[in-house]
Amino acid sequence: MAANFQPNSTSGDLKATGLRFAIVVSRFNSFITDRLLAAAVDALQRAGAADKDVEVVRVPGAFELPLAAKKLAATGRYDSLIAIGCVLRGETTHYDYVCSETARGLQLAQMDTGLPIIFCVLTCDTLEQAIDRAGLKGGNKGFEAGLAAIEMAQLSRKLAGAKTSAAPSKKSTVRKTRRK
Repeated sequence: MAANFQPNSTSGDLKATGLRFAIVVSRFNSFITDRLLAAAVDALQRAGAADKDVEVVRVPGAFELPLAAKKLAATGRYDSLIAIGCVLRGETTHYDYVCSETARGLQLAQMDTGLPIIFCVLTCDTLEQAIDRAGLKGGNKGFEAGLAAIEMAQLSRKLAGAKTSAAPSKKSTVRKTRRK
């Protein structure tokens, strides 16, 4: 292999100017989610997002995040979404169901719509773990989610405009057939 081999590289910039974002945030465990939300908004603002380009939508709990995110993504008004929630382990298996179905639902919404949806749902065993991830020892995961939303919005724009040599030059038509 040649020593000077340089593959092409594409990545997203961290400039939010001109991009539109929606943040879906759970009201459950709001003492944590409000901190995550504030940090996500701070990241967007520091990167140049205008107030008018950031919309916050509140839902009751983490389980409701996927539906709201999918509906927002389907509007076509946003370049990226952030889903914010906090689920704390309790004494029953409810935690497992909420965590797995929230993650699954957000991933499906992202794949179905093609819009980046950043997963900022803390799934913690203890309140102390959640507090650490919402601004103390572990930094603030909301700020990280804001940066990820910007990067993925920029990357999505680049990839949408990218042309590869392996792609066919003509558009292929796919015919949908209806079953009777």
